Amino acid sequence: MVVFYFILVGIVIALDQWSKWLVLTKMSLRESIPIIDEVLYLTSHRNKGAAFGILQDQRWFFIIVTSVVIIAIAYVLIRHRSSLRGLVSWSLALILGGAIGNYIDRVRFGEVVDFVDVKISLFSFYYDFPIFNIADSALVIGVGLLLLDTIIDMIKEKKEKKAAISE
Repeated sequence: MVVFYFILVGIVIALDQWSKWLVLTKMSLRESIPIIDEVLYLTSHRNKGAAFGILQDQRWFFIIVTSVVIIAIAYVLIRHRSSLRGLVSWSLALILGGAIGNYIDRVRFGEVVDFVDVKISLFSFYYDFPIFNIADSALVIGVGLLLLDTIIDMIKEKKEKKAAISE
């Protein structure tokens, strides 16, 4: 069964690297192409930091930390495959694929290629979301699924405790 998780990791990496290759070869830096005017753009951007541009120019820090994370998650997926619940395994696979996708960029270019540019505008509210990529999306979805699994587990435990008390 662990092979399915590593197939997902490979799909995330392939889609991420292919999309970044397209941006690098077909767009100039800072070029922006509207997909849905005033909402969604493809914008060629580079990020030398982490999420939301924090910790700029810390390439080696990110390479070292990401190396540890990649090894740890791969170890957990392989070594503990029989004890992991499905949602946890899928979330770890998404996190692993996303981490490797951005890791490849940091090693190759010293920065991460970003291109998904979302602008949110509701009445007088406007927010230009930080530009991201497929690897970032996989990381966020993976962490979200892990959080969801934790919440579901907490609810189950609470119900079990309540049932045990009422017996």
